Amino acid sequence: MSVDRLVAPLFVGFALIVSAPAAAREALGIFGTWGAFRDARPPRCFAIAEPAGAPRGEWRPFLSVARWPARGVAGQIHVRLSRARAAGAPVYVTIGSFKARLVAGGVDGWAADARADAAIVAAMRGGDRLVVTSNGVDGRRFTDVYPLRGAATAIDAATLACAKRG
Repeated sequence: MSVDRLVAPLFVGFALIVSAPAAAREALGIFGTWGAFRDARPPRCFAIAEPAGAPRGEWRPFLSVARWPARGVAGQIHVRLSRARAAGAPVYVTIGSFKARLVAGGVDGWAADARADAAIVAAMRGGDRLVVTSNGVDGRRFTDVYPLRGAATAIDAATLACAKRG
């Protein structure tokens, strides 16, 4: 049995519990280790994945690429880290030779602006894996690795779903 077949049922369960009531969330599809979903209220569509081999802790780490039509936001990157980061520790995203520093807050990270979001998504489309790195509260470096197989398709599915509903 492939890893994708093992991960997909767990992933769907995870995505259904993130932020919105299950009745308001529409699953658009699972693509590799990525899923695409649409929420009615507030209207948003997103592609989301968990890092490979993520440890289970107080929260579930993820990386999402979201579209918020009412806010005019498209391709917004959001990372929930697998571990709490040290105060002031930078958070980086690396995809092949591409590297970007995220704006970090607590256990989350975002691209600095829409241009940085677009650059990260463009790199994701051509990469094999995305690596998030930071330093934990214990001072040790940690990495969260996201396979990108299926990411572009999930992002496209989310984009199209929001374009249809506005």
